[in-house]
Amino acid sequence: MIINRLIVKNWRNFQHIDVPLRERQFIVGPNASGKSNLLDIFRFLRDIAKAEGGGLQKAISDRGGVSNIRCLSAGQDPEVAIEIHIADTPDAPVTWRYGIGFRQEPREHCQTHLTYERVWREDELLLDRPDADDNEDPDRLTQTALEQNAANAKFREIGRFLRNVTYLHLVPQLIRFRDAIQGKVIEDDPFGQGFLEHVASVHPSTRRARLKRIERALKIVVPQFEELAFIRDKRTGHPHLQARYSHWQFNEEWQREDQFSDGTLRLIGLLWALFENDSLILLEEPELSLNIGIVSKLAPLFARIPRIHQCQVFVSTHSSTLLTEPCIDGIEVLLLTPAKAGTSVKVSSDIKDIRILLENGFTVGEVVLSRTRPKDTAGVSLIQ
Repeated sequence: MIINRLIVKNWRNFQHIDVPLRERQFIVGPNASGKSNLLDIFRFLRDIAKAEGGGLQKAISDRGGVSNIRCLSAGQDPEVAIEIHIADTPDAPVTWRYGIGFRQEPREHCQTHLTYERVWREDELLLDRPDADDNEDPDRLTQTALEQNAANAKFREIGRFLRNVTYLHLVPQLIRFRDAIQGKVIEDDPFGQGFLEHVASVHPSTRRARLKRIERALKIVVPQFEELAFIRDKRTGHPHLQARYSHWQFNEEWQREDQFSDGTLRLIGLLWALFENDSLILLEEPELSLNIGIVSKLAPLFARIPRIHQCQVFVSTHSSTLLTEPCIDGIEVLLLTPAKAGTSVKVSSDIKDIRILLENGFTVGEVVLSRTRPKDTAGVSLIQ
C-alpha cells in the first residue's frame, strides 16, 4: 500500500495542501520553506496510530501543542486537518481514506479535541465522528478511533500501515560517540543513536542477509572495502559493526564503527532503512556526507526499492546531483514555495514553464532547483 494523495489544512507552514503522491517522491524548496514540516505530517499520523505510548494527545504535546502546529496564516480558522488516500499503486483506485481534524479548546485546560474523524473503505463510510456517543460524552473526542483497538477493528489495516512509517536523518556522531554521550534517546530514534541496538534486535539470519547486501554496496563505493560484520563486545556485551579493508597489512585487523567515515555510517543507515521497511520511508537530505558519485546513484535506488519491497520513499533534498537522473519525472517532485500566506506545494510538472523545459530534455535538478535558490546570494560574501 502507498499514500497516493495528501490533503492538509493549517499545518505549520502550510495553509493548504492537495497533491498526488508517487512511490518515489522528492521534496524540494528553499531553506525554511517547510520540507521537514511536510515530512512531519506522516510522522504525526504514525504517532497517532500507536496503540501504546502514542495517540493524539501525545503526538500534539510532543510538537508543543496546537498553537505550535497551526499555521500562522490560518486567520480565524482554528482547525488543523489532514486527509490521506491509500491505494495499491499511485494510479490505482483508492482503497482507504482517513481524515482527521482537531482544534484546541479555549476553555478549561485548553485540551485538544477532534473536530471530526472519518474513514472510508472504497466508497463506504465506516466512521464519521462526532457520532451520538461523542455528543453524549465530549471527552471521547480527545482520542482518535485509530489509536483504540476497541474502536478500529474495521480499519485496523490503516493503523498497521501508519505505525510502520520510518523517519531517518542519521547523525554519525551519535553512533560514533554513543557510549560517551549516554544521553536520552528520542522516541523512535530518528537520528540513529540506538541504530546498533536496533541492528542487534533483528533475527540473526535476517541481520546477516541485510548486512551482506549492504556489504556488496560498500564494496562498490568505498575504496578497498572488503567485509562488513556484526559483533558483540565480549567484555561489555555492546553491539558493534566492524569492517575490513584490503589495503591493510594484516587482514585480520578490523575497524569498528567509531572509525568509520560519516559517509560510510550514513550510507549503512540509509541502506538498512530501505531494506527493512515495507511501508513509508521518510529521508531527510540523504546526500549529506556522501560522495557526489554515490549521490548520483541514489535516485535509481529509490526507484528500485519500492518495486522490490512494496514500500514508498519520500526524500527532501537540496542536491542537484541527486536530481539530475533523467529517469525522474516532474510528477515525482513537489516544489515548495514560501509566500506571505504560507508555503505552497505544487507538483513540478503542473507548472507550465517547468513542464516545457522537462519535455525538452532538461533534468529536474537543472530546472526545479533553480527556483529554490535565494534571489541574491552575492551579499553573503560581504558579511563582516
